[in-house]
Amino acid sequence: MRDNRLELLAPAKSAAFGIAAIDHGADAVYIGGPAFGARASAGNTVADIERLAAHAHRYHAQVFVAINTILKDDELEDARRLAWQVYEAGADALIVQDMGLLELDLPPIQLHASTQTDNRTPEKVKFLEDVGFSQIVLARELSLDEIRKVGAATTATLEFFIHGALCVAFSGQCYISHAHTGRSANRGECSQACRLPYTLTDPSGRIVAHEKHLLSMKDNDQSANLRALADAGIRSFKIEGRLKDLSYVKNITAHYRQLLDGIIEHPDSRARYARASSGRCSYTFTPRPEKTFNRGATDYFVNERKADIGAFDTPKFAGEEIGTVTAVGPDWCDIEATTQLANGDGVSFFDDHEELVGMRINRAEGKRLYPNAMPEELAVGKTLYRNRDQEFERALEKKSAERRIGVRMEFAETADGFALTLTDEDGIAATATLPHAKEPAKDAGRALATLRESLGKLGNTIYATGEIELALAQPRFLPASAINALRRDAVAALETARIAAYRRPVRTIAVSPTPTFPEAELSYLGNVLNTKARAFYARHGVRVIEDAYEANQEKGAVSLMITKHCLRYSYNLCPKEVKGIRPDPMTLINGKEKLTLRFDCKKCEMHVIGKLKKHRAIPITVKAA
Repeated sequence: MRDNRLELLAPAKSAAFGIAAIDHGADAVYIGGPAFGARASAGNTVADIERLAAHAHRYHAQVFVAINTILKDDELEDARRLAWQVYEAGADALIVQDMGLLELDLPPIQLHASTQTDNRTPEKVKFLEDVGFSQIVLARELSLDEIRKVGAATTATLEFFIHGALCVAFSGQCYISHAHTGRSANRGECSQACRLPYTLTDPSGRIVAHEKHLLSMKDNDQSANLRALADAGIRSFKIEGRLKDLSYVKNITAHYRQLLDGIIEHPDSRARYARASSGRCSYTFTPRPEKTFNRGATDYFVNERKADIGAFDTPKFAGEEIGTVTAVGPDWCDIEATTQLANGDGVSFFDDHEELVGMRINRAEGKRLYPNAMPEELAVGKTLYRNRDQEFERALEKKSAERRIGVRMEFAETADGFALTLTDEDGIAATATLPHAKEPAKDAGRALATLRESLGKLGNTIYATGEIELALAQPRFLPASAINALRRDAVAALETARIAAYRRPVRTIAVSPTPTFPEAELSYLGNVLNTKARAFYARHGVRVIEDAYEANQEKGAVSLMITKHCLRYSYNLCPKEVKGIRPDPMTLINGKEKLTLRFDCKKCEMHVIGKLKKHRAIPITVKAA
């Protein structure tokens, strides 16, 4: 039976970012360690992970560590050692791509299948559950109907990206970066060829699109689909962004926390869905996802294929449209704006070459703006966008959230004094006692009011006062110092009790007999780079196993990218939509680089075909833990 808890999973560029994500409402965070993460530049130490886990566990939130690159044989032992180190540091799960790790002596830690394992079918997801994965990150390209079919085939926790940058390729199936630069996306060093400008030509060489970012997608935004995703079987709602800035983490985490709380607390949902960790958040700002980095918004294929999912004009953050330039001076411009700008705001516009140009506003005086430098092509009629709201950013630079766990208090008499019992929202209780003389209060009303006031002072803790019950034979006088000391002791005891009560999730045991992999043959798309991964697939019935593309064996022209995004569809040249059009190959051109596009209309997929360039592969540096 599937768990009914809805987990908000946020990115952690560092321990500090992860702590901020927890404070802003995340039920779990994912972070890269010293090596072997899909963001090679993460570089967090084991001590960082330990500090993050200690904070998360106070709220019974979790920390997932990404060890999700494909590994060379001489890296396996270092990866195994790292897995043990982060487990001993308190991590709750490992996010894994390379199946060779399952052949090693791993700690008893929960395993999550990375989106890099290309999880698109019920058969693949069920196999991963059967070999020991507890949580599986589904492909971003799935529709609600496809998610429902996967959910019907498994009891594993299903995780889905709900916000942030979209990889245009099926995750784990993109080799352009490695082919062209030696920097492998499957080894955490993607060069982001998808964000480059390309010219698209038809089979006759005619230009269909000129110098557009044709492989660049708008950013994912599933704000409107959360309830439908939950009903389809998603239980972990993942925000992309392990390299994004802190304001993005705070803003987007708070936004989705409020949306998920609305679903959980809705009268129709209370018996269906529950929170995945403890505490309620309050914010000093109103979450506005459009204020932080994005390339526009799309819900991609969740509600089936639709037009306008690409960010073809620019891969940068243009921002919110704010108005039009009405006059230009030597060091100023006037605008007709829909909103008031402020000193320090960042604005942008598209120049005559359709390139995005940015400028910082030194001084804003009503409709007149004085930029730090006047761009040459700023002209009357240009549309302006704001991509930095200085006031909003400053609000997020400060402490911008509090997360508190509700507690019920019972203050009672004992044989030799008094006791205070705190019971939190999870039912965890702790008691502190105070030997003290029982002196009747001279002013009963004032004494009881003072007692309640002193007991309720939880301001510098992670707790929030709920009901206070006074179980006294009669009103008593106690000095405020004694009450405060008792309250502090009770809070410390509850903190200790919560940590003692926390249990890391258990590892799923692989089923017996050994399950069979859904395919009997694996091409280079299987990403098998080491002997242990080869042994894993052979043990699970795969008869033919090709080496990974990263093994640098020349394969000629192959699919360097497989994507559900289709440029024929984007430019109204889809054979399924327009009669008489054939799915003939097209060409993408970037400088001297040419890539062939082939179209598999039966699967509604586009294949980007190219060759491995001669280059010196750049090795992953294994940093000390």
